[in-house]
Parts: sequence; structure tokens; C-alpha cells
Amino acid sequence: MENKESRITKKITIADIADMAGVTKSTVSRYFNGGSVKGSTREKIQEIVKAHDYEPNTFARLKASKSNVIGVVLPTLNSKVTSRVITSIGRYLREHGYEALIKDSDHSSELERRNIQWLIAQNVDGILLSAITMSEEHRQLIHECPVPVVVLAQDYGDGITVTQDDYGAGRAMGMYIGRSGPGRVAYLGVNESDAAVGIERRRGVIDGLKECGITDILTVTGDYSYQSGQEMAEAVLKEGPVDAMICATDRLAFGAYRVLERHGLNIPDDVSVAGFGGYDESELLKPQLTTLRFDSYTLGYLGAETLLKRIRKEPVPKKQIVDYTLIEGQSVKIPSR
Repeated sequence: MENKESRITKKITIADIADMAGVTKSTVSRYFNGGSVKGSTREKIQEIVKAHDYEPNTFARLKASKSNVIGVVLPTLNSKVTSRVITSIGRYLREHGYEALIKDSDHSSELERRNIQWLIAQNVDGILLSAITMSEEHRQLIHECPVPVVVLAQDYGDGITVTQDDYGAGRAMGMYIGRSGPGRVAYLGVNESDAAVGIERRRGVIDGLKECGITDILTVTGDYSYQSGQEMAEAVLKEGPVDAMICATDRLAFGAYRVLERHGLNIPDDVSVAGFGGYDESELLKPQLTTLRFDSYTLGYLGAETLLKRIRKEPVPKKQIVDYTLIEGQSVKIPSR
């Protein structure tokens, strides 16, 4: 009776399944991950799992020395750009037998670091970090990380990064608006805690305007929300008339559209509006929004590809920069030529 109870209560592990199937633990992990496993091997593992009534723990696959899981830390999930990046990452990883374990930091630098530590504890094979900033704490954590880390969308000179040219894109947009000849321009930006968007993109916009002789520039700061876009646009109009509003994201531009409509101001005849992001919804605005789209799919693809190369100890470029495209809508007043 004692031996029978012992057999009933004993739970098998991934290591046990691997031994019984005559395969490695990483193969069993791939099976539970939905990864690529040979048909005959899959059937053998299925039989063992069924015979022993095995129910895998959510993170049981991570107990293998190689988990075939990549940790992904994102500033938010509520973003069209982020959805493009994570879609591209997921597709690439699945094609190569990996899965993504995603953690959202809600634009909190502290939560970002906690998410990195949590992923390390789960024994992921590597981490893709889309950081809102690269603080000294971030740098130290990455330096001490036992698995490879690739930083996305922020410049990180101490490590490997795949990023976008926020300064160059901002400058291109600033010059585009500047060439339209506005007298006064407002920039609706975000907090400097996000170095890429809050500092570099804004700096590029201002430099681009100044290169075109535009020096009457009003800057306001908020967060990434549609509501914040409205609040910043209202704050700008309280300071007096402007000829153009350049918004750090399309979502902020949506808020500016709403406020200008409430004030009876016509786009672009009274106020030009431009954004960054190239959201699909921007094409539905009347008039269509002039915006700048980064190649977010390539950002995710290159990030995932670079990380898997690092895991395999292959050489990778220290820094890769994805391209951007200016999408000309009808929201910017262009002087007649």
C-alpha cells in the first residue's frame, strides 16, 4: 500500500519525460512551447504525458537548461507601434523554435528593471528590452545579466542595440513644417524620462525648424494619451494663435484635431498638424494626417534576429538603425508654388 501511494503521488518532471522519450530536456520544452519537434518524437512525448497524467506548470519549460523562451520587456501594450514590433518579434521567434514571454512596464522605469529581474529568474534564453530610458541601474543590470540582452528603440553605447533615428526623424519633420513657412509653431511632446521620444525626437524637431528660420517655438509636455493630446493643445491655444502643431505621436495629434475642431479652427488653413507613428487610423482623419512612420516591423525582426545570433555566439553589429518614411497627408498647409 505504501509503495502504491508513493507511485500515485509521485509527479514526473520534464527531465523524467526526456529520459523516458530518449530526447533532451530542450526538446520536451519545445514540445510544451509549441515549437518545432519531429512528428515521431512528438507522438512519443504525447503518450508519456497522457500515461502519467502530466500537467505542465506554466513555466515548467523554463526549468530546462535551454528554455527556447525569449523575454520581451515593453514600455506599454497600448500602442500601435508596439503592436507592430511585438508582432514581428513573435513571428520571427516562432519560425526559429522560440516563444516570447512578454512583460509590460506601463512606462515605469522601476517596473522595467523589476521585469528584467523577473525574466532572468525564469531562466529565459535572452531578453529583448524596449526601454523608456537607459539609467545607470539599467546599465548595471544588463552588465550583470547572465543571458544576452538586446536593447530596442533606445541608444545604448555599452551594448547591442537596434534602434530608430528619432533625432533624424524629428529634424526631417521640423524641416518639412519649417519649409511651409509658419510664423509660430507648437511642439506637443512627452516627458524626458523617455529619452528617445522625450529628448531626441523633440531636439530634432526644434533643430529642423530653426534650420528653416523658425525660432518662435512653443513646447509643451504631457504623456502618450489621447487625453493628454487634448490638454496640451488647449494649453497651446491659451498662449495665443499658432500656425502649426507638431505632435510627438499620432495619438497626441488625434487629441489636437479634436481641440482645434472644438475651437472652430480649420486644418490646415488655420493650423497645420503633423505627428509621428503612421498609425492606420491616421489615414481616416479628415484631412488625412501628415505623419512619419518608423519601420517598426524591421525593428522587431532585427531585434529578434540579433538576439538569437547572440545566443548562438555569432558576431552581430553593435548598433543597427531602422529607416523611416514621411507620409504626406493634407494636414499641413503648403504654400502655393
